[in-house]
Amino acid sequence: MIDFGFDKIALIGAVALIVIGPEKLPKLARTVGHMFGKAQRYVADVKAEVNRSIELDELKNMKTQFENAARDVSQSVNSEVGAVNKAFETEWSGVTQGLDDHLPLAPPPPSYERPKKNWRLKRGAMPQWYKHRHGVRGKAQSGAARVARFRPPAR
Repeated sequence: MIDFGFDKIALIGAVALIVIGPEKLPKLARTVGHMFGKAQRYVADVKAEVNRSIELDELKNMKTQFENAARDVSQSVNSEVGAVNKAFETEWSGVTQGLDDHLPLAPPPPSYERPKKNWRLKRGAMPQWYKHRHGVRGKAQSGAARVARFRPPAR
């Protein structure tokens, strides 16, 4: 960076005061300050973008390394499982070689039957045992029918 001492800044200020004049100098200083701030923000944004791109490249490299490692593990596991499966099949075929003639055939699995439901019958969500226990009425009666039902018998 450029090395400005106090004497150089004072000399530049004095020349600017003589050349520009005292009326326009504050406005020019403010404008130069804004431009300097914008330049600093621009440089900071460029640095941040470069850092992000470097981190993104590192993450991509790590991702490819992990994918390669996972692929290698998957291939090794699949090859081992295939080898064990092949060994089991050879042993199993050797053990069951003479048994195939003596085993009865398994019955076929039962076929699917659609459940028989009466779709016109409305089914309540509350179970009947709950309704009976808690006194929920299942059938609606008029007031006169209820009075007639619970009227004590005449003597």
